[in-house]
Order: sequence, then structure tokens, then C-alpha cells
Amino acid sequence: MARGPSRLLASRVHQTATESLASTVYPKTYNPSPPWVAALANIPPSEIWTRPYPAQHALLPIRLPKSRKTPPKNLYRPTKIEHPEDRLRKQFYSDHPWELARPKLLMEIDGKDARYRDWSKGLRQPGMKLSGESVVQRQLYLMQHAKMTRAQAYDVARKEFYKLRRFEETEARIAQEEARAYGAYFGKTVNQVGMELEDKEYNNWLKWAGEEIEGQEMERQAAYANDIDLPEVEAEEAADV
Repeated sequence: MARGPSRLLASRVHQTATESLASTVYPKTYNPSPPWVAALANIPPSEIWTRPYPAQHALLPIRLPKSRKTPPKNLYRPTKIEHPEDRLRKQFYSDHPWELARPKLLMEIDGKDARYRDWSKGLRQPGMKLSGESVVQRQLYLMQHAKMTRAQAYDVARKEFYKLRRFEETEARIAQEEARAYGAYFGKTVNQVGMELEDKEYNNWLKWAGEEIEGQEMERQAAYANDIDLPEVEAEEAADV
């Protein structure tokens, strides 16, 4: 493999960049340490041009090729990482697709929020909104510690989720009724807005359909009138001759 100047080697890229930035050629207003310098020091570029073999989490079933000219397929593809919660999460959201429409809280305190939660006490956890993830973590806890099967743990966690969700909906409904009693106005509901839009589109379609039917009826009558008048015109032409 041909090599370039020593200052352009992969092991000396960071050193060359640091020396160049420290040079007096750049003005004083130039930032002496851009963000990519630290990243270059922590993750230096590769010194080889070949594609490295990815880290594997499981043994790959490598099949011997029939011919040496045919390399094995998917040799450099990393294995799929699967967690125990993946199947549980897929099952819950498959049974409750509308839970995906609820807003999610993605902000964390320090990235280790799972340490502050105790799933032995139920689905209510501090700093975490009730969602499908609560059911998944609760089901996983019951499977690992209560020695329940997957179906039994899912049934227990699901019933707890339904109970808490009904409590939230009842609490919100009562709070809204109390606010309306004191003169609050919340505007139209989602169902009312949807029905108005649906009625508007139906009226537009009804108007268009009436115009189309009227036009087709006029064309049919015009065609019928032409067929009736045609023998009279031929008789008049014959009389003139």
C-alpha cells in the first residue's frame, strides 16, 4: 500500500491539526479549538482501508460457498440486537394501536431514570407518565420475579393499565364538568370538528352529484330530440327535390 507524507498518516492527523491551529497564520479571532478536534483525538481515523469485521452478539451461521469465487453473504452485517422487551412491546401496541397517538415524554433527568422506578409497586412510577411502556416494564418484572408466564403477566399488567386509564379519563371528565359549571369554555371537541368537516365534504359531493345527474339528463334528452326530428328533416329535403 502506498503511503503519503508522514504528517498525513492516520496516527498523526490530530497532531497535524493541532499544530496547524496553533500557527500564527490564523487570525486571533479564529477559534483555536473547534469541536471536531476533541472528537478526532477520541476517535482517530482508521489506518487500514479494508472494512473491519463488525462485533457480533451471536454466532453467525456461515455457510461454506460452493465455489471459492463466491464469498459468503452477509458476512459484514452486524447481528440484530434484540431485547426482552421488544416482543412484549410489539404485542401491547398491536393490541392497543391508539396508544401510539398519545404524546410521549422523551426528557430524562440523568439518563438513569430506570434506577428510580420500582415496578413491584405497580404501573404508577415517579416522573413517568402512564403509557404502554409502563405495561411492558411491569409485565417483564412479573415474568422475572413473580415467575409468571408471558400470558399471565400480560393479563395482570393489562388489567392494571385499564383500571388506571379509566381513573384518568374519569378524573379529566369531572374536572371539565366542574370548569364548565364555573363558566369555562373549551371550544369544540374533536368529534364535533370531525363531524363538521365530514358534513361539509358530503354537501360538496351532493352538489357535484346533482350537477352531474342534471348534465347527463340534458344530454339524454338532447339525443332523444335529435332522433325524433331526423325523419321530418329527411321528408322536407325529399319534397324540395
